[in-house]
Amino acid sequence: MPEATPNVKLRAWRNSAKLSRAEMAKMVNLSASGIKYALTCDEERIRRWEAGEVSWPREPYRLALAEVTHHDPEDLGFAPTKRARTTPDLDALIRPSGDFSAGTDNRILSPHSVNLGDPGRDEDGMRRREFVGLAGAALFSAVVGQPDKNHGIASDIETLAAALVDYSAPLDGPADLGALAAAVATAKQNYQACRYSQVAAALPSLLRRLRTACTMLTGDRQLRAYALSAEAHHVAASILLKHEDKGLAWLAADRSVQAAHASGNPLMIGSSARIITHALMDDGHHRAATNMASTAAQRLDADLSHPSPDDLSVYGTLLLRGAVAAALHANRHTAAELLDEAEQAGRRLGHDGNHMWTAFGPNNVLCHRVNIALRLGDAGTAIENARKIDLNALPINERKATVLLDTSRAFLAWGKHDRALYVLRAAGDIAPEEITGRPATLRLVRDILATAPISIRREAREYAEALGVSA
Repeated sequence: MPEATPNVKLRAWRNSAKLSRAEMAKMVNLSASGIKYALTCDEERIRRWEAGEVSWPREPYRLALAEVTHHDPEDLGFAPTKRARTTPDLDALIRPSGDFSAGTDNRILSPHSVNLGDPGRDEDGMRRREFVGLAGAALFSAVVGQPDKNHGIASDIETLAAALVDYSAPLDGPADLGALAAAVATAKQNYQACRYSQVAAALPSLLRRLRTACTMLTGDRQLRAYALSAEAHHVAASILLKHEDKGLAWLAADRSVQAAHASGNPLMIGSSARIITHALMDDGHHRAATNMASTAAQRLDADLSHPSPDDLSVYGTLLLRGAVAAALHANRHTAAELLDEAEQAGRRLGHDGNHMWTAFGPNNVLCHRVNIALRLGDAGTAIENARKIDLNALPINERKATVLLDTSRAFLAWGKHDRALYVLRAAGDIAPEEITGRPATLRLVRDILATAPISIRREAREYAEALGVSA
Protein backbone atom coordinates (compact mmCIF):
# COMPACT_ATOMS: atom_id res chain seq x y z
CA MET A 1 0.00 0.00 0.00
CA PRO A 2 1.55 3.37 -1.01
CA GLU A 3 2.51 5.75 1.73
CA ALA A 4 0.07 8.62 2.29
CA THR A 5 1.13 12.02 1.00
CA PRO A 6 0.65 14.78 3.61
CA ASN A 7 -1.96 17.39 2.68
CA VAL A 8 0.21 20.46 3.11
CA LYS A 9 -2.38 22.82 1.62
CA LEU A 10 -5.03 22.00 4.20
CA ARG A 11 -2.51 22.28 7.01
CA ALA A 12 -1.26 25.59 5.61
CA TRP A 13 -4.81 26.96 5.52
CA ARG A 14 -5.47 25.94 9.13
CA ASN A 15 -2.18 27.48 10.27
CA SER A 16 -2.88 30.72 8.40
CA ALA A 17 -6.29 30.87 10.08
CA LYS A 18 -4.56 30.29 13.45
CA LEU A 19 -6.86 27.40 14.31
CA SER A 20 -6.11 24.27 16.28
CA ARG A 21 -7.39 20.99 14.89
CA ALA A 22 -10.06 20.91 17.57
CA GLU A 23 -11.20 24.44 16.70
CA MET A 24 -11.35 23.63 13.00
CA ALA A 25 -13.35 20.45 13.71
CA LYS A 26 -15.83 22.52 15.72
CA MET A 27 -16.21 24.98 12.83
CA VAL A 28 -16.96 22.11 10.45
CA ASN A 29 -19.66 20.76 12.78
CA LEU A 30 -21.24 24.21 13.21
CA SER A 31 -21.28 25.08 9.49
CA ALA A 32 -24.59 25.04 7.63
CA SER A 33 -23.81 21.62 6.14
CA GLY A 34 -22.46 20.41 9.46
CA ILE A 35 -25.76 21.17 11.15
CA LYS A 36 -27.83 19.94 8.20
CA TYR A 37 -26.08 16.55 8.06
CA ALA A 38 -25.36 16.28 11.82
CA LEU A 39 -21.61 15.92 11.20
CA THR A 40 -19.31 14.66 13.95
CA CYS A 41 -15.93 15.99 12.91
CA ASP A 42 -13.20 15.75 15.57
CA GLU A 43 -9.49 16.46 15.97
CA GLU A 44 -8.56 12.96 14.76
CA ARG A 45 -10.47 13.45 11.48
CA ILE A 46 -8.63 16.71 10.82
CA ARG A 47 -5.32 14.94 11.58
CA ARG A 48 -6.13 12.16 9.08
CA TRP A 49 -7.03 14.71 6.41
CA GLU A 50 -3.79 16.61 6.92
CA ALA A 51 -1.75 13.39 6.99
CA GLY A 52 -3.15 12.42 3.59
CA GLU A 53 -4.80 9.28 4.97
CA VAL A 54 -8.06 10.46 3.39
CA SER A 55 -7.62 11.76 -0.15
CA TRP A 56 -11.28 12.71 -0.75
CA PRO A 57 -13.69 13.24 2.19
CA ARG A 58 -17.30 12.21 1.97
CA GLU A 59 -19.76 14.63 0.38
CA PRO A 60 -21.20 16.29 3.53
CA TYR A 61 -17.71 16.96 4.85
CA ARG A 62 -16.61 18.44 1.52
CA LEU A 63 -19.55 20.83 1.61
CA ALA A 64 -18.78 21.82 5.19
CA LEU A 65 -15.08 22.34 4.42
CA ALA A 66 -15.95 24.59 1.49
CA GLU A 67 -18.22 26.67 3.73
CA VAL A 68 -15.60 26.98 6.48
CA THR A 69 -12.56 27.70 4.28
CA HIS A 70 -14.24 29.33 1.25
CA HIS A 71 -12.12 27.04 -0.96
CA ASP A 72 -13.02 24.06 -3.14
CA PRO A 73 -11.69 20.69 -1.86
CA GLU A 74 -9.18 20.50 -4.72
CA ASP A 75 -7.79 23.90 -3.74
CA LEU A 76 -7.22 22.53 -0.25
CA GLY A 77 -5.08 19.68 -1.56
CA PHE A 78 -7.69 16.93 -1.78
CA ALA A 79 -7.72 14.80 -4.93
CA PRO A 80 -11.00 13.44 -6.34
CA THR A 81 -11.01 9.70 -6.82
CA LYS A 82 -12.33 8.13 -10.01
CA ARG A 83 -15.73 7.62 -8.44
CA ALA A 84 -15.91 11.05 -6.86
CA ARG A 85 -16.79 14.27 -8.68
CA THR A 86 -16.69 17.93 -7.93
CA THR A 87 -20.50 18.06 -7.85
CA PRO A 88 -21.36 14.73 -6.18
CA ASP A 89 -24.77 15.99 -5.04
CA LEU A 90 -25.80 15.75 -8.68
CA ASP A 91 -23.58 12.82 -9.61
CA ALA A 92 -26.47 10.52 -10.34
CA LEU A 93 -28.14 13.23 -12.38
CA ILE A 94 -25.22 14.14 -14.62
CA ARG A 95 -23.70 10.75 -15.42
CA PRO A 96 -23.85 9.61 -19.08
CA SER A 97 -26.75 7.27 -19.75
CA GLY A 98 -28.18 4.97 -22.38
CA ASP A 99 -31.35 4.88 -24.45
CA PHE A 100 -34.68 6.23 -23.36
CA SER A 101 -36.79 5.25 -26.30
CA ALA A 102 -36.59 3.46 -29.61
CA GLY A 103 -34.47 5.34 -32.08
CA THR A 104 -32.40 7.18 -29.50
CA ASP A 105 -28.69 6.76 -30.10
CA ASN A 106 -26.62 5.60 -27.16
CA ARG A 107 -24.36 8.64 -27.38
CA ILE A 108 -21.91 9.75 -24.75
CA LEU A 109 -23.09 12.98 -23.22
CA SER A 110 -21.05 15.76 -21.71
CA PRO A 111 -20.05 14.98 -18.10
CA HIS A 112 -22.23 17.95 -17.11
CA SER A 113 -25.27 16.89 -19.14
CA VAL A 114 -28.29 16.01 -17.07
CA ASN A 115 -28.51 12.24 -16.89
CA LEU A 116 -32.02 11.10 -16.19
CA GLY A 117 -31.74 7.50 -17.27
CA ASP A 118 -32.56 4.50 -15.12
CA PRO A 119 -29.60 3.24 -13.09
CA GLY A 120 -28.40 0.10 -14.79
CA ARG A 121 -25.93 -1.40 -12.32
CA ASP A 122 -25.89 -2.18 -8.63
CA GLU A 123 -23.25 0.50 -8.14
CA ASP A 124 -25.54 3.08 -9.77
CA GLY A 125 -28.41 1.97 -7.59
CA MET A 126 -26.25 2.29 -4.50
CA ARG A 127 -25.20 5.83 -5.49
CA ARG A 128 -28.82 6.75 -6.15
CA ARG A 129 -29.92 5.49 -2.75
CA GLU A 130 -27.04 7.32 -1.08
CA PHE A 131 -27.94 10.55 -2.89
CA VAL A 132 -31.63 10.21 -2.09
CA GLY A 133 -30.75 9.70 1.55
CA LEU A 134 -28.66 12.87 1.62
CA ALA A 135 -31.20 14.93 -0.26
CA GLY A 136 -34.00 13.63 1.93
CA ALA A 137 -32.04 14.40 5.08
CA ALA A 138 -31.31 17.91 3.89
CA LEU A 139 -34.90 18.60 3.03
CA PHE A 140 -36.22 16.99 6.20
CA SER A 141 -33.86 19.20 8.19
CA ALA A 142 -35.14 22.26 6.33
CA VAL A 143 -38.73 21.29 7.06
CA VAL A 144 -38.56 20.25 10.71
CA GLY A 145 -35.95 22.83 11.60
CA GLN A 146 -38.16 25.73 10.56
CA PRO A 147 -41.72 24.81 11.54
CA ASP A 148 -43.08 28.36 11.29
CA LYS A 149 -41.71 29.21 7.83
CA ASN A 150 -44.94 28.62 5.88
CA HIS A 151 -46.94 30.45 8.50
CA GLY A 152 -44.42 33.29 8.35
CA ILE A 153 -44.55 33.67 4.57
CA ALA A 154 -48.36 33.63 4.64
CA SER A 155 -48.26 36.52 7.10
CA ASP A 156 -45.71 38.35 4.93
CA ILE A 157 -47.93 37.95 1.88
CA GLU A 158 -50.78 39.53 3.82
CA THR A 159 -48.48 42.46 4.57
CA LEU A 160 -47.49 42.56 0.90
CA ALA A 161 -51.17 42.70 -0.06
CA ALA A 162 -51.62 45.71 2.21
CA ALA A 163 -48.65 47.44 0.59
CA LEU A 164 -50.00 46.80 -2.91
CA VAL A 165 -53.39 48.35 -2.11
CA ASP A 166 -52.02 51.29 -0.12
CA TYR A 167 -53.31 54.36 -1.96
CA SER A 168 -52.55 56.85 0.78
CA ALA A 169 -50.30 59.83 0.12
CA PRO A 170 -46.65 58.77 0.33
CA LEU A 171 -44.64 60.06 3.25
CA ASP A 172 -42.25 62.93 2.73
CA GLY A 173 -38.58 62.21 3.11
CA PRO A 174 -35.31 61.77 1.24
CA ALA A 175 -35.05 59.02 -1.34
CA ASP A 176 -31.69 57.27 -1.51
CA LEU A 177 -31.61 55.74 -5.00
CA GLY A 178 -28.38 53.89 -4.25
CA ALA A 179 -29.92 52.15 -1.24
CA LEU A 180 -33.11 51.40 -3.18
CA ALA A 181 -31.15 49.92 -6.08
CA ALA A 182 -29.22 47.70 -3.66
CA ALA A 183 -32.44 46.57 -1.99
CA VAL A 184 -34.06 45.71 -5.33
CA ALA A 185 -30.95 43.77 -6.37
CA THR A 186 -31.04 41.84 -3.09
CA ALA A 187 -34.71 40.99 -3.63
CA LYS A 188 -33.93 39.75 -7.15
CA GLN A 189 -30.98 37.69 -5.94
CA ASN A 190 -32.95 36.12 -3.09
CA TYR A 191 -35.79 35.26 -5.44
CA GLN A 192 -33.45 33.59 -7.92
CA ALA A 193 -31.82 31.69 -5.06
CA CYS A 194 -35.31 30.46 -4.04
CA ARG A 195 -35.22 32.26 -0.69
CA TYR A 196 -38.86 33.21 -1.08
CA SER A 197 -39.59 33.80 2.60
CA GLN A 198 -36.83 36.43 2.76
CA VAL A 199 -38.17 38.15 -0.35
CA ALA A 200 -41.75 38.24 0.91
CA ALA A 201 -40.63 39.71 4.22
CA ALA A 202 -38.62 42.51 2.59
CA LEU A 203 -40.98 43.54 -0.22
CA PRO A 204 -43.71 45.51 1.62
CA SER A 205 -41.29 48.08 3.02
CA LEU A 206 -39.35 48.23 -0.26
CA LEU A 207 -42.47 48.88 -2.34
CA ARG A 208 -43.54 51.71 -0.05
CA ARG A 209 -40.09 53.32 -0.23
CA LEU A 210 -40.10 53.07 -4.02
CA ARG A 211 -43.56 54.62 -4.19
CA THR A 212 -42.29 57.58 -2.20
CA ALA A 213 -39.26 57.92 -4.49
CA CYS A 214 -41.37 57.81 -7.66
CA THR A 215 -43.59 60.58 -6.25
CA MET A 216 -40.97 62.86 -4.72
CA LEU A 217 -38.14 62.72 -7.25
CA THR A 218 -37.98 64.52 -10.56
CA GLY A 219 -36.13 64.26 -13.86
CA ASP A 220 -33.72 61.39 -14.51
CA ARG A 221 -33.78 60.36 -10.85
CA GLN A 222 -37.53 59.83 -11.04
CA LEU A 223 -37.14 57.74 -14.21
CA ARG A 224 -34.60 55.58 -12.38
CA ALA A 225 -37.01 55.20 -9.45
CA TYR A 226 -39.74 54.03 -11.84
CA ALA A 227 -37.38 51.45 -13.34
CA LEU A 228 -36.56 50.12 -9.87
CA SER A 229 -40.26 50.04 -9.01
CA ALA A 230 -40.94 47.99 -12.16
CA GLU A 231 -38.32 45.44 -11.10
CA ALA A 232 -39.56 45.25 -7.50
CA HIS A 233 -43.19 44.75 -8.55
CA HIS A 234 -41.98 42.10 -11.00
CA VAL A 235 -40.48 40.19 -8.08
CA ALA A 236 -43.67 40.67 -6.05
CA ALA A 237 -45.80 39.26 -8.88
CA SER A 238 -43.42 36.29 -9.26
CA ILE A 239 -43.65 35.44 -5.55
CA LEU A 240 -47.43 35.70 -5.63
CA LEU A 241 -47.65 33.45 -8.70
CA LYS A 242 -45.49 30.87 -6.91
CA HIS A 243 -48.07 30.89 -4.12
CA GLU A 244 -50.99 30.83 -6.59
CA ASP A 245 -52.40 34.16 -5.44
CA LYS A 246 -53.56 35.16 -8.91
CA GLY A 247 -55.50 38.28 -7.97
CA LEU A 248 -52.63 39.95 -6.16
CA ALA A 249 -50.20 38.73 -8.82
CA TRP A 250 -52.23 40.53 -11.48
CA LEU A 251 -52.14 43.73 -9.45
CA ALA A 252 -48.36 43.52 -8.91
CA ALA A 253 -47.73 42.65 -12.58
CA ASP A 254 -49.84 45.61 -13.73
CA ARG A 255 -47.92 47.91 -11.38
CA SER A 256 -44.67 46.60 -12.89
CA VAL A 257 -45.83 47.40 -16.42
CA GLN A 258 -47.08 50.87 -15.46
CA ALA A 259 -43.79 51.72 -13.74
CA ALA A 260 -41.79 50.37 -16.67
CA HIS A 261 -43.68 52.58 -19.13
CA ALA A 262 -43.24 55.57 -16.80
CA SER A 263 -39.47 54.92 -16.83
CA GLY A 264 -39.38 55.27 -20.62
CA ASN A 265 -36.81 52.44 -20.80
CA PRO A 266 -37.58 50.05 -23.72
CA LEU A 267 -35.70 47.20 -22.05
CA MET A 268 -37.61 47.66 -18.82
CA ILE A 269 -40.89 47.75 -20.76
CA GLY A 270 -39.96 44.49 -22.50
CA SER A 271 -38.89 42.90 -19.23
CA SER A 272 -42.14 43.84 -17.49
CA ALA A 273 -44.11 42.30 -20.38
CA ARG A 274 -42.73 38.94 -19.24
CA ILE A 275 -44.53 39.06 -15.91
CA ILE A 276 -47.83 40.17 -17.47
CA THR A 277 -47.53 37.23 -19.88
CA HIS A 278 -46.94 34.91 -16.94
CA ALA A 279 -49.98 36.29 -15.10
CA LEU A 280 -52.12 35.83 -18.22
CA MET A 281 -50.96 32.22 -18.56
CA ASP A 282 -51.65 31.40 -14.93
CA ASP A 283 -55.16 32.78 -15.30
CA GLY A 284 -55.87 30.65 -18.36
CA HIS A 285 -55.63 33.41 -20.99
CA HIS A 286 -53.16 31.50 -23.14
CA ARG A 287 -53.91 33.08 -26.52
CA ALA A 288 -53.67 36.60 -25.10
CA ALA A 289 -50.42 35.65 -23.36
CA THR A 290 -48.93 34.37 -26.63
CA ASN A 291 -49.87 37.55 -28.46
CA MET A 292 -48.57 39.74 -25.63
CA ALA A 293 -45.16 38.05 -25.50
CA SER A 294 -44.61 37.76 -29.25
CA THR A 295 -45.71 41.37 -29.89
CA ALA A 296 -43.41 42.68 -27.15
CA ALA A 297 -40.53 40.64 -28.59
CA GLN A 298 -41.16 41.94 -32.11
CA ARG A 299 -41.30 45.52 -30.86
CA LEU A 300 -38.03 45.09 -29.00
CA ASP A 301 -36.38 43.39 -31.98
CA ALA A 302 -37.46 46.20 -34.30
CA ASP A 303 -35.97 48.83 -31.99
CA LEU A 304 -32.54 47.19 -31.74
CA SER A 305 -30.13 47.11 -34.66
CA HIS A 306 -27.03 46.19 -32.60
CA PRO A 307 -28.35 44.20 -29.62
CA SER A 308 -26.42 44.05 -26.37
CA PRO A 309 -26.48 40.99 -24.06
CA ASP A 310 -29.29 42.70 -22.12
CA ASP A 311 -31.28 43.19 -25.33
CA LEU A 312 -30.83 39.59 -26.47
CA SER A 313 -31.70 38.24 -23.03
CA VAL A 314 -34.97 40.16 -22.68
CA TYR A 315 -35.89 39.43 -26.31
CA GLY A 316 -35.13 35.72 -25.95
CA THR A 317 -37.00 35.40 -22.67
CA LEU A 318 -40.10 37.03 -24.17
CA LEU A 319 -40.01 34.48 -26.99
CA LEU A 320 -39.78 31.67 -24.44
CA ARG A 321 -42.78 33.04 -22.53
CA GLY A 322 -44.75 33.16 -25.76
CA ALA A 323 -43.74 29.60 -26.63
CA VAL A 324 -44.99 28.27 -23.29
CA ALA A 325 -48.26 30.17 -23.68
CA ALA A 326 -48.71 28.76 -27.20
CA ALA A 327 -48.15 25.24 -25.88
CA LEU A 328 -50.80 25.81 -23.23
CA HIS A 329 -53.45 26.26 -25.90
CA ALA A 330 -51.99 23.38 -27.95
CA ASN A 331 -50.58 25.56 -30.72
CA ARG A 332 -47.59 23.35 -31.50
CA HIS A 333 -46.58 25.27 -34.63
CA THR A 334 -46.33 28.66 -32.90
CA ALA A 335 -44.62 27.12 -29.86
CA ALA A 336 -41.98 25.51 -32.10
CA GLU A 337 -41.42 28.72 -34.07
CA LEU A 338 -40.95 30.84 -30.96
CA LEU A 339 -38.64 28.23 -29.40
CA ASP A 340 -36.47 28.17 -32.52
CA GLU A 341 -36.27 31.98 -32.54
CA ALA A 342 -35.30 31.94 -28.87
CA GLU A 343 -32.65 29.31 -29.62
CA GLN A 344 -31.16 31.61 -32.26
CA ALA A 345 -31.07 34.45 -29.71
CA GLY A 346 -29.35 32.11 -27.27
CA ARG A 347 -26.73 31.22 -29.85
CA ARG A 348 -26.11 34.90 -30.55
CA LEU A 349 -25.69 35.53 -26.84
CA GLY A 350 -23.33 32.57 -26.67
CA HIS A 351 -23.56 31.76 -22.97
CA ASP A 352 -25.95 31.32 -20.06
CA GLY A 353 -25.90 34.64 -18.28
CA ASN A 354 -28.23 36.52 -16.01
CA HIS A 355 -28.54 39.78 -17.93
CA MET A 356 -31.54 41.84 -16.82
CA TRP A 357 -32.22 39.05 -14.29
CA THR A 358 -33.40 36.72 -17.08
CA ALA A 359 -31.05 33.71 -16.64
CA PHE A 360 -31.31 33.49 -20.43
CA GLY A 361 -29.01 31.41 -22.60
CA PRO A 362 -28.82 28.15 -24.58
CA ASN A 363 -29.47 25.97 -21.54
CA ASN A 364 -32.46 28.08 -20.51
CA VAL A 365 -33.93 27.46 -23.96
CA LEU A 366 -33.48 23.72 -23.39
CA CYS A 367 -35.23 24.05 -20.03
CA HIS A 368 -38.21 25.56 -21.82
CA ARG A 369 -38.14 22.75 -24.38
CA VAL A 370 -38.53 20.34 -21.47
CA ASN A 371 -41.45 22.33 -20.07
CA ILE A 372 -43.19 22.69 -23.42
CA ALA A 373 -42.81 19.01 -24.37
CA LEU A 374 -44.34 18.13 -21.00
CA ARG A 375 -47.25 20.53 -21.52
CA LEU A 376 -47.87 19.00 -24.95
CA GLY A 377 -48.03 15.54 -23.40
CA ASP A 378 -44.71 14.23 -24.72
CA ALA A 379 -42.89 13.02 -21.61
CA GLY A 380 -40.25 11.11 -23.58
CA THR A 381 -39.22 14.21 -25.53
CA ALA A 382 -39.17 16.23 -22.31
CA ILE A 383 -36.70 13.80 -20.75
CA GLU A 384 -34.57 13.64 -23.89
CA ASN A 385 -34.27 17.43 -23.83
CA ALA A 386 -33.45 17.37 -20.13
CA ARG A 387 -30.55 15.01 -20.82
CA LYS A 388 -28.92 17.69 -22.98
CA ILE A 389 -28.91 20.35 -20.27
CA ASP A 390 -25.72 21.38 -18.54
CA LEU A 391 -27.27 21.84 -15.11
CA ASN A 392 -24.15 23.49 -13.70
CA ALA A 393 -24.22 26.14 -16.45
CA LEU A 394 -27.63 27.43 -15.36
CA PRO A 395 -26.84 30.61 -13.43
CA ILE A 396 -29.63 30.53 -10.83
CA ASN A 397 -31.09 27.93 -8.48
CA GLU A 398 -34.67 28.81 -9.36
CA ARG A 399 -34.09 27.69 -12.95
CA LYS A 400 -32.26 24.52 -11.85
CA ALA A 401 -35.06 23.55 -9.48
CA THR A 402 -37.76 24.33 -12.05
CA VAL A 403 -36.29 22.09 -14.75
CA LEU A 404 -35.77 19.28 -12.24
CA LEU A 405 -39.41 19.54 -11.15
CA ASP A 406 -40.54 19.48 -14.79
CA THR A 407 -38.38 16.41 -15.33
CA SER A 408 -39.88 14.75 -12.25
CA ARG A 409 -43.34 15.36 -13.70
CA ALA A 410 -42.21 13.87 -17.01
CA PHE A 411 -40.95 10.72 -15.27
CA LEU A 412 -44.24 10.45 -13.39
CA ALA A 413 -46.19 10.76 -16.65
CA TRP A 414 -43.94 8.03 -18.06
CA GLY A 415 -44.72 5.77 -15.12
CA LYS A 416 -41.18 5.83 -13.70
CA HIS A 417 -42.04 6.70 -10.12
CA ASP A 418 -38.61 5.95 -8.66
CA ARG A 419 -36.96 8.43 -11.01
CA ALA A 420 -39.71 10.99 -10.45
CA LEU A 421 -39.14 10.85 -6.69
CA TYR A 422 -35.38 10.87 -7.10
CA VAL A 423 -35.32 13.98 -9.28
CA LEU A 424 -37.90 15.69 -7.06
CA ARG A 425 -35.57 15.23 -4.10
CA ALA A 426 -32.70 16.65 -6.11
CA ALA A 427 -34.77 19.80 -6.69
CA GLY A 428 -35.46 19.98 -2.96
CA ASP A 429 -31.80 19.72 -2.12
CA ILE A 430 -31.03 22.65 -4.41
CA ALA A 431 -34.01 24.78 -3.38
CA PRO A 432 -35.98 23.57 -0.31
CA GLU A 433 -38.55 26.36 -0.54
CA GLU A 434 -39.49 25.21 -4.05
CA ILE A 435 -40.76 22.05 -2.36
CA THR A 436 -42.01 23.16 1.03
CA GLY A 437 -43.69 26.42 0.02
CA ARG A 438 -45.30 25.81 -3.37
CA PRO A 439 -48.77 24.26 -3.73
CA ALA A 440 -47.95 22.96 -7.23
CA THR A 441 -44.92 21.04 -5.98
CA LEU A 442 -46.79 19.60 -3.02
CA ARG A 443 -49.42 18.36 -5.49
CA LEU A 444 -46.63 16.61 -7.38
CA VAL A 445 -45.52 14.93 -4.15
CA ARG A 446 -49.12 13.86 -3.55
CA ASP A 447 -49.46 12.49 -7.09
CA ILE A 448 -46.26 10.44 -6.74
CA LEU A 449 -47.46 9.08 -3.40
CA ALA A 450 -50.94 8.24 -4.66
CA THR A 451 -49.71 6.23 -7.66
CA ALA A 452 -46.40 4.85 -6.39
CA PRO A 453 -45.82 1.11 -6.96
CA ILE A 454 -45.11 -1.15 -4.00
CA SER A 455 -41.35 -1.01 -4.66
CA ILE A 456 -41.07 2.67 -3.64
CA ARG A 457 -44.34 3.25 -1.78
CA ARG A 458 -42.70 3.29 1.64
CA GLU A 459 -39.99 5.72 0.51
CA ALA A 460 -42.57 7.99 -1.12
CA ARG A 461 -44.79 7.89 1.98
CA GLU A 462 -41.93 8.77 4.35
CA TYR A 463 -40.89 11.63 2.14
CA ALA A 464 -44.44 12.94 1.86
CA GLU A 465 -45.00 12.65 5.61
CA ALA A 466 -41.86 14.72 6.23
CA LEU A 467 -43.53 17.46 4.18
CA GLY A 468 -46.91 17.06 5.88
CA VAL A 469 -48.49 15.69 2.70
CA SER A 470 -51.04 12.86 2.75
CA ALA A 471 -52.46 10.94 -0.20
